[in-house]
Amino acid sequence: MSCSDRRTVLVTGGAGFIGSHLICALAGRFPHWRIINVDNLQYCSNLKNLRSVQASSSYSFIPGDVCDPLFIKHLFSTEHIDVVFHCAAETHVENSFVCPSRFMRVNVDGTAVLVRAALEASVQRFIYISTDEVYGDSVDQPFDELSPKRPTNPYSRSKAAAESIVTSYWLKHKFPAVITRSSNVYGPRQHHEKVIPRFLSLLQQQQKCTIQGSGLQSRHFLYVSDVTDAFLTVMEKGILGEIYNIGTGFEIPIIQLARELVQMTVKSVSAESLDDWLEFVEDRPVTELRYPMNSAKLHRLGWRPKVAWTEGIRRTVQWYEENPNYWPIISENQTNLESCDQTPHPV
Repeated sequence: MSCSDRRTVLVTGGAGFIGSHLICALAGRFPHWRIINVDNLQYCSNLKNLRSVQASSSYSFIPGDVCDPLFIKHLFSTEHIDVVFHCAAETHVENSFVCPSRFMRVNVDGTAVLVRAALEASVQRFIYISTDEVYGDSVDQPFDELSPKRPTNPYSRSKAAAESIVTSYWLKHKFPAVITRSSNVYGPRQHHEKVIPRFLSLLQQQQKCTIQGSGLQSRHFLYVSDVTDAFLTVMEKGILGEIYNIGTGFEIPIIQLARELVQMTVKSVSAESLDDWLEFVEDRPVTELRYPMNSAKLHRLGWRPKVAWTEGIRRTVQWYEENPNYWPIISENQTNLESCDQTPHPV
């Protein structure tokens, strides 16, 4: 796909964390391309995320629901879309245990609606944004793209099911799809239901970091600009019908993550008083210890992570210190209740 060719790109869930960073990256690299953002602006979405592109004549926001087949069909029939990045999804694992049907509707049914319309419109490329959680847990061996999917919670099961829909359209119709599975993404503007902004939000309120279970579960964290670079690499160089892991060698136990953030944000904290800022709470119903991934396949396309953890977490902490009221404070119960109403909100 030539950089000089003019394209129209649809990003679903483009007002969310990853989607908005992706739109900004697209606008920076391809200023002459049209970018359409479809989002229905629920609790994890915010048009403030897109301030840097809102004045651009090549960017447009269209409020809408990916689960609405009439809306999606009209969108594809009128906008002449070439490339789709499907980011819209329900993503909060705890909420998926409370209201699994909602996750299936948005993540699975919404993907099916989008793929059907994209097939009929003969799009050139459809990139489905999935997750490392479809692999399930691994104590030692990293997953490659051929590893079996063993999802363990309603969220990851819905993402695995959506992947199967995308793959079936490739196999039956040669639908030009590519699937990505990324490690945990972090960076500025992420909603505080996710672990890093949640810990930072609690510390800003002089509250303890609430750690589920033992805190010995570890995660691989990838800075958001590295993820968007990977998406653009896949868009330009990825082989149709393939899956690409977007992983990182950096891994940290959640308890160590909390301690690092305490050291970075609490004034005059001592090594002896560090754990005074930690509170252990009930674990979620199923917890995986780790999701290691082998990303050699994507490396062969020329992608490597560029932002080291020390730099990425420094930028992230600084952003949350400078924007303490960016997201409204929402309790866990409030979020769960909102997730179980009858109005879907892909973000």
